[in-house]
Amino acid sequence: MIERLAGLEDEFAAIEARLADPDVFADQEAYVALTRRHKELEPVVDAARRYRQAISDRDTARELLGDAAGDDRDVVRAEIDEAEATIARLEDELRVLLLPRDPNDGRNVIVEIRGAEGGEEANLFARDLFEMYRAYAGRQGWTIEVLSSAASDMGGLDEVTFLVKGDSAWTHLKHEGGPHRVQRVPVTESQGRVHTSSATVTVLPEAEEVDVQIDPNDLEVDVFRSSGPGGQSVNTTDSAVRITHKPTGLVVSMQDEKSQIQNRAKALQVLRARLLKLEQDRQNAALSEQRRGQIGGGGRSEKIRTYNFKENRVTDHRIGLTIHKLDRVLAGELDEVVDALLADERARQLRDGDPPAA
Repeated sequence: MIERLAGLEDEFAAIEARLADPDVFADQEAYVALTRRHKELEPVVDAARRYRQAISDRDTARELLGDAAGDDRDVVRAEIDEAEATIARLEDELRVLLLPRDPNDGRNVIVEIRGAEGGEEANLFARDLFEMYRAYAGRQGWTIEVLSSAASDMGGLDEVTFLVKGDSAWTHLKHEGGPHRVQRVPVTESQGRVHTSSATVTVLPEAEEVDVQIDPNDLEVDVFRSSGPGGQSVNTTDSAVRITHKPTGLVVSMQDEKSQIQNRAKALQVLRARLLKLEQDRQNAALSEQRRGQIGGGGRSEKIRTYNFKENRVTDHRIGLTIHKLDRVLAGELDEVVDALLADERARQLRDGDPPAA
């Protein structure tokens, strides 16, 4: 580990030197790449320097121990113990910092939520999930931009797609993809019986144009009039856009903007994110499992998490976590769940050498 840390410190110093070069600043693509790598290395280099200092402090104290006597000897022994405890703590910290980095860390995130099984109750739950993520984003200092949404007849959401902007957005949201199940008495139920419904969440890393090259000849673009709940037209011009990527069959529709150009730009933004995820999954040789793992069939029996209103309970089935704070979770206090998922991921990586989830 010492040799690896020395190499990373050398790389960090070389990047700092390059960032001070005016020619590098003139090349914005190179400058952005260097600043991103500098930001990645900074916590590792900081921990490495503290680790090296702790080793130096321990070794110096050991040398002094031979000449110490009486109370001074006790003081030096305490310094050695403190230094060794610091070394052990920093070794654990560095093991985590040196784990394989998720290639999507630092990216913005595109989230898609759709009502699945349960009729209008599923659409109402989809809105609850959207509000939960919007509140969580606010607590994290991220910003949200709604790319498209389709309201249901009773105020729910048939579907909503939104962009989350923040350096840590992917890290904290990547495990949210999958079927979410709700158990509660629906507003549509007159007998007061608990129903089970579900909504699906898909989490995609935002892709830049340089990440995904799209051949215009591979696109089939259709324009049509926007529609609202119940199918009624909400626009008198053909501003809505549907783009089909012919090689993959992926289809993206956008209609929220009044401008056809704006809807097309947003559709391409989502299409690039889906294509990037598709390629990453293909490279991991797990496309069908990965997609099915996030979307599933949207059925009630398939779930990554259950929200039980009667018991004020949230259960994440992947890690066996249950907390009785449903009201606070839906208000955006997701940290306990997210932190547990990240800790589980790190534990698996440390144990098995697994690559980070993508």
